[in-house]
Amino acid sequence: MSNVTIQKRGKYYQYKFETAKIDGKRKFASKSGFRTKAEAEKEGIKAFNEYMNTGHDFTPSDMSYSDLLDYWLEKHCHINLKYHTIEAYSSITKNHIKPNIGHYKISQITRSTLQDFINKMYVDKSFSKNFLNNIKKVIKGSFTFAYENDFIKVNPAIGIKLPKYDIPPEDPAHILTNEEINLILNRFKNNHCVYYAFLTAYCTGLRIAEVFALTWNDIDFRNRTISVNKNILKKNQVGGTKKRHISGNSTTVWYFGTCKTQTSYRTITIGETLLNALKEYKREQEENRNNYGDTYMKHYKKVVINPYNNKQEIKILNAYAEIPIHLEEVDFVFVKKNGVYEGTDSCKYPFKVIHYELGIPCRFHDFRDTHATKLIESGADIKAVSKRLGHRSIDFTYNIYVRVTQKMENETADKFEEICSSL
Repeated sequence: MSNVTIQKRGKYYQYKFETAKIDGKRKFASKSGFRTKAEAEKEGIKAFNEYMNTGHDFTPSDMSYSDLLDYWLEKHCHINLKYHTIEAYSSITKNHIKPNIGHYKISQITRSTLQDFINKMYVDKSFSKNFLNNIKKVIKGSFTFAYENDFIKVNPAIGIKLPKYDIPPEDPAHILTNEEINLILNRFKNNHCVYYAFLTAYCTGLRIAEVFALTWNDIDFRNRTISVNKNILKKNQVGGTKKRHISGNSTTVWYFGTCKTQTSYRTITIGETLLNALKEYKREQEENRNNYGDTYMKHYKKVVINPYNNKQEIKILNAYAEIPIHLEEVDFVFVKKNGVYEGTDSCKYPFKVIHYELGIPCRFHDFRDTHATKLIESGADIKAVSKRLGHRSIDFTYNIYVRVTQKMENETADKFEEICSSL
């Protein structure tokens, strides 16, 4: 290639090409150390093409949508989004978008192409409105990224819409009755990790990742408060296995993550019921630690670097008590008798029991919904409830989490009846 010059420097070859002038002086890019002329020429051409495309090793107009999605995930999502969002978007691109329209060049794709794809997913797959909306988010996000980085001149994702869902999506929330709460807690009274985690969720409205991120340092027994200052998240399985534990050793990699939003960082007051229960649980856990001795599982913080955004994050390591580890210990609240930490996986089997044995259709998040709804039912100030839940606004609390129960509907009717009776 005429733009790239290959020269021999001693035993090795060097490529060299001219770049833009600086202060009127000619400048060159070069690299040596190649054992053969062919290797130097290959890398030189690649470097020159990347230079001509302002740092990209591709020509934007010839780029496939599949490659754009990969580039968007790497350069935008991995740097700006939370881990579970990245996982969800990666799954959508791999399983749904790439197989259907990934082979098109981004310069070929029009709004009609994207709208037809959305409509096809709706008709052929019968996806829920929420899932189809996530597919739309990936499409709009990736093409907005392409447009803002001058890969395309027109953004074809502007204006694409979801098909109309004639049947309103069923509300997945289930507000637990007092009888159902008692059934659930009684069923797991002998599994204390699960029992106290459920009780904590019900009495505080914490999210599942907030509950299982709690350490005993977060609980202030004297002031009767719980501090929410982190999440727990599972990033991957070691060696690709889905087994949770082998001889007490976790095969799952857990990390401390940031809270969902800035307002999710909060300190909430707890009542005597939960306070006394957690005191009893802590005493029991300390007895277990003594009884298991050297075979008790302990957990530690290790600061590692995220390879995508080069930021520090905290990885959780575990080791038997007999093994000296020179790292800061993590004293998790919700662990098994032998100290093994399963994080949010602790609830997988219990919820199968709740669904199929107890016949209660609920999710862990329904403890949060129930907590909020019962507070509003009892006349609690909505602003205080919103702050307790860590929401951004009062409207968000009303519209998303606080469900209208039969009791609230009856009270509304009774109040209007009082007005009518005075006529």
